[in-house]
Amino acid sequence: MSVKKFIAPQLALLLILSAVWIAGIDNVVVKNGFHQDNLHKYLQVQRRVIDNYFGETSINELHKQSIIGIVKHLNDSTLSLENTPIDTTQEFSIQNLRDSYNKFEEAYLYVANNFPDTDMNKLVEVSIKSMLSTLDPHSVYIEPEESDRIQEQFAGRFQGIGIQFNIIQDTITVITPISGGPSDQLGIMSGDRIIAIDDSSAVGYSNEDVLRKLRGEKGTTVDVRIIRPRNSRPLNFSIVRDDIPITTIDSHYMMDDKTGYIKINRFAATTHDEFLASVSDLEQQGMERLVLDLRNNPGGYLSQAIAISEEFFPRGTKIVSTQSRHSRFNQEVESRKNGVLQKMPVITLVNEGSASASEIVSGAIQDHDRGLVVGRRTFGKGLVQQQYELVDNSNIRVTISRYYTPSGRLIQKPFDGSSEDYAYEIRHRSTDASMDASVFKDMVPDSLQFKTAGGRDVFGGGGIVPDIIVQEDTTSSPYLFNLMRIERVEFNFVREFLDTYGDEFRAQWGDNFRGFRSDFSWSESNEAQFLSMMKDVGLKITEGIDEPEINDDNLLLTREMYDELKWMNYGFMKAELARQVWGSEFFYPVVNDYMNETLTEAMKLWETAENLDMLVQTPTGSIR
Repeated sequence: MSVKKFIAPQLALLLILSAVWIAGIDNVVVKNGFHQDNLHKYLQVQRRVIDNYFGETSINELHKQSIIGIVKHLNDSTLSLENTPIDTTQEFSIQNLRDSYNKFEEAYLYVANNFPDTDMNKLVEVSIKSMLSTLDPHSVYIEPEESDRIQEQFAGRFQGIGIQFNIIQDTITVITPISGGPSDQLGIMSGDRIIAIDDSSAVGYSNEDVLRKLRGEKGTTVDVRIIRPRNSRPLNFSIVRDDIPITTIDSHYMMDDKTGYIKINRFAATTHDEFLASVSDLEQQGMERLVLDLRNNPGGYLSQAIAISEEFFPRGTKIVSTQSRHSRFNQEVESRKNGVLQKMPVITLVNEGSASASEIVSGAIQDHDRGLVVGRRTFGKGLVQQQYELVDNSNIRVTISRYYTPSGRLIQKPFDGSSEDYAYEIRHRSTDASMDASVFKDMVPDSLQFKTAGGRDVFGGGGIVPDIIVQEDTTSSPYLFNLMRIERVEFNFVREFLDTYGDEFRAQWGDNFRGFRSDFSWSESNEAQFLSMMKDVGLKITEGIDEPEINDDNLLLTREMYDELKWMNYGFMKAELARQVWGSEFFYPVVNDYMNETLTEAMKLWETAENLDMLVQTPTGSIR
């Protein structure tokens, strides 16, 4: 035997064993190289769960659910399972990772040999999802493509040409170029239609097609051909791709001479830096008090929630703690600095869409009587996840601990039922937010009642209950507004308005957003066109009805009803106009002017918010 023939198989075996060791499966030997990555992936998931999950786990149950996942994926009602490796009626007795691997390998190879048309990659994905379903609603599998999108979103930037776009009548339409990005610097404008990319027609592209063609590595070039409204000839641009920031501050602006407003849409890698930049800008404009809007903010990085919370407190203030069955995940976090906003009055806005990191920030502010929390009870996600990469660049997100507010409140709501029941629990809350909070408080046992630093009652067991409850504005029927949004009439109306009057509008208002916000209104001809567009999508003006009716997908209103409700639509269209002309940040000042009952009520509460400081100076309790 030659040296080469002797060494080659030994080297191959060494590489396989090395891969197994790197995957954290050092005590299991892969017996069959067939579909090795899939089998490794299965083992990686089980090891990560067993080694890191915050609660008790059963490897027997994890394995059983993986086999159930296989059977469900095959979806064959005539399939005979008895005495096969995928027989789910048998008693499972899995004692360790080795047992689990060997049994899963048998099931996997049985399917591969007997069902040759089965997508084995998808089979393993389904098995993993089925395993994770035995844990909690936030321990999940993430496919490779989705992993890339999530990483991009929370990294705070991507690489591309820098536009916000929509597909309108099969054509890529620029909503707005991202400020400072490559497209903005070249003069690409809102309303431009991209008809070709790299000499190939772009008509009929899907959103995924656009992302695939226009995103790319920094420094690479893409050629686009654009039709601009009221220009007879196409325009050609060569755009050099660059880093494009994804901002997490939707808007910051001065509401009046001393009240600043900052809306955070999620907590990503850049959020704290963005927040400090917004605070600095508002302080230069005279900000003396702050509205922090965390409504519909689903959370994100724990580190960013801690960093922003620190800005409201002096050094040494307890922000949050985490607890797990693994001691390495237990921690108690205190502010490491004197925050830049530690003496500024603050009101925090929350609702049922505020979760996780949003609840950390609002919980710390409430527990220390640092400011008022206003709105509706938050979602109730008090679980901390760690993401682990798998062999094929997919990931799993595993809950490693639960977090507690400074007073000791567990914010996580129960998840004993199905994942669907958990996710849509907010739909079952009372439409009267004050009633929901009242019922919730009445149901909370004494063990879940806590005190703030100033001695006020606060509650654990399912989200942050605001200090001041403000329910959604239900005084106006949403029918007309909902029809407009579903059919995207506001977007199409604004797009047509700018196609026709864009140059004239920009000449009058382009450098005067403040004037636009206070003085612009739709003309009679604009209103007539809007009514015509609404009729085209199902609005019928009729007589003889006492309230709005839906009949055969048509919305029936009297003229009086329409005139009473149209202000909501006009206000939202004005905000959409601001978005398409000045950018996304300018949407919120306008929409808040017209349709934000919670913000309106919050602005009446500054005296109460400022007096909370007195409670902290003479506390009845102590929270560190």
